[in-house]
Amino acid sequence: MAKKINTRRTAGQRQAEMTALHEQIASKVEELRDTDQWAVFLRWVQAFHDYSFSNQVLIWSQMPEATNVAGFQKWKQLGRQVTKGQKGIRIIGGRAFRVTEEDEETGEENTRRGVRFFPCSVFDISQTEPIEGAEQPEEIAQPLTGDDPLGIAEAVSDWLTAEGWTVEFRPVEGSANGYTTTDGSRQVVVDSDMEPAQQAKTALHEAAHAILHAEDPAAAERGTKETEAESVAYVVGGLLGVDTSSYSVGYVGGWSGADVDAIRATAENVSRAARMIHDGITEQAADREPVAA
Repeated sequence: MAKKINTRRTAGQRQAEMTALHEQIASKVEELRDTDQWAVFLRWVQAFHDYSFSNQVLIWSQMPEATNVAGFQKWKQLGRQVTKGQKGIRIIGGRAFRVTEEDEETGEENTRRGVRFFPCSVFDISQTEPIEGAEQPEEIAQPLTGDDPLGIAEAVSDWLTAEGWTVEFRPVEGSANGYTTTDGSRQVVVDSDMEPAQQAKTALHEAAHAILHAEDPAAAERGTKETEAESVAYVVGGLLGVDTSSYSVGYVGGWSGADVDAIRATAENVSRAARMIHDGITEQAADREPVAA
């Protein structure tokens, strides 16, 4: 029998609370912007290249769990080195060029500009290690610790399975906590090496990807997708009485660039996905009088 979590909230109560929770995470991200921790993190993320959609697809196809990606020399500049034996992720690089040529008829010099494309290798942060003595940014998203007493991970897994997805809890290489395929295979993977509370939150996050992004991976850029998915996890967790803010606020802040307006702009998608997941993993508890023994 599929796992379900009991709830007594009415549909109207749930919608009001979802709206409040989504506004709450936007406010908490706004508070994060004023911290020294955010300033250090911002310097770190600004160093990463903004890859084209085609290269994002190439990266995902070779390492779907990749998070922060950069070239060999860029990692050295950031105080990390590629671990010996790691295989690079192959993408298409580009380098601008300028050529000055003389017109044979007029003798005038003309400048021609363009971009030369070539294959190159990049590496995920999970393929690197700190260089001794180099400053490393403090993690702004702290993994959740403890148990999953409500059985959220199981309930999400059962619901997604009933919807035609394959759900696996197994070790995931790299720094990602899980991933959802976008190639039509309808697969969700959650890292089993995390604590149960983090697995539960990640299951909610990946369920949001399954609803919002799996069918049309080009519908939005990566930052928007991750902002939406983690906001859904925060909202559904909040509806169930689970506070994920120690992880979700930093995660949403990082992927949204702490753009509060951008976070608020996701409200419609977040509400739709949160409602679907919540309704899928819960059942209304029957109001019954206690039966005498």
